[in-house]
Amino acid sequence: MASIRILIIEDNRVLRDGLTLMLNEQADMHVVSTVGSGNNVLVKANQTKPHIILLDVGLKNLNELSVVESVRKNVPDAKVIGMGFVPSQSDILEFVEAGASGFILKDATVKEFLGTIRSVVRGAKVLPPSLTDSLFSHVVALALKKRKGKTNNVVRMTKRERETIVLIADGLSNKEIAQRLNIATHTVKSHVHNIMEKLALHSRLQLANFVHEDNS
Repeated sequence: MASIRILIIEDNRVLRDGLTLMLNEQADMHVVSTVGSGNNVLVKANQTKPHIILLDVGLKNLNELSVVESVRKNVPDAKVIGMGFVPSQSDILEFVEAGASGFILKDATVKEFLGTIRSVVRGAKVLPPSLTDSLFSHVVALALKKRKGKTNNVVRMTKRERETIVLIADGLSNKEIAQRLNIATHTVKSHVHNIMEKLALHSRLQLANFVHEDNS
């Protein structure tokens, strides 16, 4: 496979240069350009034709969502990955809805950082592991609070599956749910799997998109 072409948009020069060095050390990656602002993103993207655009979501005087939307519309072959420090769950939802393919925390390990880039190139949607569970709980809570039973009316679920969703929304782990319902942990995992299948989804990120779009 040809090297993954990467465009970096980061206003911190030290971080920008450090990322460039780290990524260029990878046999399968090549930084084609770096910029300190988002003003010329489309021009740079059209010139360098990157597979991945790493976008600092803390750039001054810039609407990152509009940048993501512009890239998605005008440079459809490029995938955007946001970079930032502990974003809110609503920020993540908006970023993904705008067309981003992933998000990397700036304090992620090198392995996580590189793994996210490689996964996104292969077509995956990637969230930081530390955000996934809390985001899932958040969107399920929104579903139960705002949809007023809409999901249960459209999609048939068992009593146990409905109980599982409620407990997930309360932030309980699979082990805690198993203890609360007096069932095995693997049974809880099975219920979660069935819920995802009934909603025709394959990941927690897709569930987040589904709930967000359905409530819009």
